[in-house]
Amino acid sequence: MRNYWRNLSVAIFVAALSGTALAGTATTTFGVSVTVNSNCLVSASNLAFPNYTPAGGNQTASTTVSVRCTKGSPFTVALNAGTTTGGTFAQRLMSNGAGQTVEYNLYTVSNFATVWGDGTAGTSTVAGTGAGVAAGNAISETVYGQLVDSAANQGVPPGSYTDTITVTVSY
Repeated sequence: MRNYWRNLSVAIFVAALSGTALAGTATTTFGVSVTVNSNCLVSASNLAFPNYTPAGGNQTASTTVSVRCTKGSPFTVALNAGTTTGGTFAQRLMSNGAGQTVEYNLYTVSNFATVWGDGTAGTSTVAGTGAGVAAGNAISETVYGQLVDSAANQGVPPGSYTDTITVTVSY
């Protein structure tokens, strides 16, 4: 009887091994892909002119628009005319909230020769090419502001004047 159990155990062991040895394998492959979309991120700092004293001369200031776009992606930066009623690209306005306005404008170059616009008829934008969206790849575009010591600006009451500019990056 003892041999019977031993022979049965050996038979089960051999059967188990032979089942494993007879098992086959199958393989396949699959591809991996992705499409990288163009993307841009934009931020801007406020532009604050120095305090203006009428008949005291022009005031200038600058700020930066920071653009991070997908590497190699061309982009343009446009600025709207502002939110103050009556403001245009030819003459942007800041308001004191009581109907009084101060004239100013924004430019693409430091000599104030080219007004920064939204790209529509007669307005200029600034173009660039993305270096990547990582924080260290930001491209800084300088916005130059000028408040001219004009007769219109010399005739406004004292107070705080503001406007809001929308930056649009097209890519």
